Amino acid sequence: KEVYMSKTKFSISLPEEVVQILSTVKNKSAYIAEAKREKKRNEEKKRLKRKLEVAYKEVAEEDYELYKEWEDTLGDGIEE
Repeated sequence: KEVYMSKTKFSISLPEEVVQILSTVKNKSAYIAEAKREKKRNEEKKRLKRKLEVAYKEVAEEDYELYKEWEDTLGDGIEE
Protein backbone atom coordinates (compact mmCIF):
# COMPACT_ATOMS: atom_id res chain seq x y z
CA LYS A 1 0.00 0.00 0.00
CA GLU A 2 1.57 3.24 -1.11
CA VAL A 3 1.31 6.21 1.20
CA TYR A 4 1.16 9.58 -0.52
CA MET A 5 3.18 12.28 1.17
CA SER A 6 4.11 15.74 0.14
CA LYS A 7 7.10 15.74 -2.16
CA THR A 8 10.02 18.05 -2.62
CA LYS A 9 12.13 18.20 -5.74
CA PHE A 10 15.90 18.48 -5.41
CA SER A 11 19.01 17.67 -7.34
CA ILE A 12 21.66 15.11 -6.38
CA SER A 13 24.90 13.81 -7.85
CA LEU A 14 25.32 10.06 -8.24
CA PRO A 15 28.19 7.80 -9.24
CA GLU A 16 28.04 6.68 -12.88
CA GLU A 17 27.40 3.05 -11.89
CA VAL A 18 24.26 4.11 -10.01
CA VAL A 19 23.13 6.22 -12.95
CA GLN A 20 23.51 3.13 -15.15
CA ILE A 21 21.33 1.10 -12.78
CA LEU A 22 18.71 3.84 -12.67
CA SER A 23 18.68 4.22 -16.44
CA THR A 24 16.42 1.15 -16.71
CA VAL A 25 14.03 2.25 -13.95
CA LYS A 26 10.82 4.03 -14.95
CA ASN A 27 10.00 5.81 -11.69
CA LYS A 28 13.43 6.74 -10.37
CA SER A 29 12.08 8.78 -7.47
CA ALA A 30 9.95 5.90 -6.16
CA TYR A 31 12.83 3.46 -6.68
CA ILE A 32 15.27 5.63 -4.71
CA ALA A 33 12.70 6.30 -1.97
CA GLU A 34 12.03 2.56 -1.58
CA ALA A 35 15.76 1.81 -1.54
CA LYS A 36 16.22 4.30 1.28
CA ARG A 37 13.30 2.85 3.24
CA GLU A 38 14.78 -0.64 2.80
CA LYS A 39 18.19 0.57 3.99
CA LYS A 40 16.56 2.11 7.06
CA ARG A 41 14.72 -1.17 7.81
CA ASN A 42 17.97 -3.13 7.46
CA GLU A 43 19.80 -0.74 9.78
CA GLU A 44 17.01 -1.10 12.36
CA LYS A 45 17.19 -4.91 12.08
CA LYS A 46 20.95 -4.79 12.63
CA ARG A 47 20.51 -2.49 15.63
CA LEU A 48 17.91 -4.80 17.17
CA LYS A 49 20.06 -7.87 16.45
CA ARG A 50 23.04 -6.28 18.24
CA LYS A 51 20.79 -5.37 21.17
CA LEU A 52 19.46 -8.94 21.32
CA GLU A 53 22.98 -10.39 21.18
CA VAL A 54 24.09 -8.19 24.09
CA ALA A 55 21.04 -9.19 26.14
CA TYR A 56 21.57 -12.87 25.31
CA LYS A 57 25.22 -12.73 26.44
CA GLU A 58 24.22 -11.02 29.68
CA VAL A 59 21.59 -13.66 30.44
CA ALA A 60 23.99 -16.48 29.51
CA GLU A 61 26.57 -15.08 31.94
CA GLU A 62 23.94 -14.77 34.67
CA ASP A 63 22.77 -18.35 34.02
CA TYR A 64 26.35 -19.62 34.19
CA GLU A 65 26.99 -17.78 37.46
CA LEU A 66 23.80 -19.27 38.91
CA TYR A 67 24.84 -22.72 37.71
CA LYS A 68 28.26 -22.32 39.35
CA GLU A 69 26.58 -21.39 42.65
CA TRP A 70 24.49 -24.57 42.57
CA GLU A 71 27.05 -26.86 40.91
CA ASP A 72 28.25 -28.45 44.17
CA THR A 73 24.72 -29.19 45.36
CA LEU A 74 23.50 -30.71 42.11
CA GLY A 75 25.11 -34.04 42.87
CA ASP A 76 24.44 -34.12 46.63
CA GLY A 77 22.80 -37.35 47.67
CA ILE A 78 23.20 -38.97 44.30
CA GLU A 79 25.41 -42.01 44.25
CA GLU A 80 27.03 -43.22 41.12
